[in-house]
Amino acid sequence: MNAFYTPLAASDSGGILSLLLDADIVVQSVLFILVAMSVTCWVIIFQKIRRISSAQRSTKVFLDTFWNKDQKMENIFASLEEYNDSPVAQVFSKGYTELAKLRRSQSQNNSNSHFDFESSIERAMRRAAADQRTQLESTVIFLATTGSTGPFIGLFGTVWGILRAFQKIGETGQATIQTVGPDIAHALIATAVGLAAAIPAVVAYNFINRRIRVLVQEMDNFSSDFINVIKRIFVAR
Repeated sequence: MNAFYTPLAASDSGGILSLLLDADIVVQSVLFILVAMSVTCWVIIFQKIRRISSAQRSTKVFLDTFWNKDQKMENIFASLEEYNDSPVAQVFSKGYTELAKLRRSQSQNNSNSHFDFESSIERAMRRAAADQRTQLESTVIFLATTGSTGPFIGLFGTVWGILRAFQKIGETGQATIQTVGPDIAHALIATAVGLAAAIPAVVAYNFINRRIRVLVQEMDNFSSDFINVIKRIFVAR
């Protein structure tokens, strides 16, 4: 009974922190990298979820206002500061600005080019949508990077820990738990930390990407609808 109790008690008394402090520099470096990647991922996750949630709420309010028959485009454009978080509102801002510029140019030149209206406004809105998408997707790629590389970084720590265990067996000629136990523990901890960093990153990446795609689709739909509106209201005049 005492033979089994003594090693267990010695292991419990040190704790995981003591076990990690006894690891060599390679395993400690692996764990530090994984922990840093995990912390960075969680910061990105909270920031992006907050940003996208705000964008979706602001977009809903903006679209309700825009399609309100009692609202005029000039008034909506003048109150765009209320929708700073909405990517769709920013796309509208670029489109309406381009429309106003083309209308001024048309009145000065006494011309009537339907093609210029449509193509120029469409290009402006497409560029604005691309800029908004880039902002929404910024830093999200780090989640994918962590999800794909985290397990392999942990696996490197695992392999290193096992190699250290075999090295000690060769040096001592013994394969007791006291000899190889710490290195095997280091290997398993590296594996666990790698998975703990990668799994939330992959889940969050898919979740955030899906919500970004919804906003991108909203921008594309609005751009098409806006072009149709100005063709009906302005170009047809």
